[in-house]
Amino acid sequence: MLDWLKNINKNHPDFWNTYLSKFDKKTNRFVVISTETSGLNPNRDVITSISCFAVINDTIIIGDNFEAILLQYNFFHNNGLTNEFFVESKMKKLGEAEAIQSLIEYIGNAVIVGHHVDFDVEMINAALEKLDCGRLKNQALDIDVMYKKLKDISDKQFSLDQLCEIYKIPYSELNSSSEDAYKIALLFLKLKSRLGLH
Repeated sequence: MLDWLKNINKNHPDFWNTYLSKFDKKTNRFVVISTETSGLNPNRDVITSISCFAVINDTIIIGDNFEAILLQYNFFHNNGLTNEFFVESKMKKLGEAEAIQSLIEYIGNAVIVGHHVDFDVEMINAALEKLDCGRLKNQALDIDVMYKKLKDISDKQFSLDQLCEIYKIPYSELNSSSEDAYKIALLFLKLKSRLGLH
């Protein structure tokens, strides 16, 4: 029996079963992801924006991207916060369920790349749980871990800004998930080549 069939559950949404079916094939596509969240607790906080770029054959495919603001009205209302920025932003705005479904369809079986990517993955898994889905199956690469492996460092973490400084990636005043995703993609290409990853 195909491996993914074992994971299919009639109670899962169709988009999740379709996602699971994609792991029978190997991929050469990487998806660089950056999320902005309301805080650092996956059990309590929510994703407020997600940006992704695809990387194929050592090239950032700008046209192959995903970007959305998640309209978390209930979270903001229940916590007495304002969501003015999100309402005014020009980015595509989606409810959490729609955004997470679109993200899963976009990622497919790609290898996920991020900065402290385990946190991004946990936040996405928390959102998937609300939709009666399983956890992400994608392999994930972390540019901080890649850099530490390259330099044989184990006792320190590097911020995205520090890594950009080390690799002379221009600083930007814009602080957004799409700007961060692009920086992560540039760093990934540099580290991937130095580590000899294909």
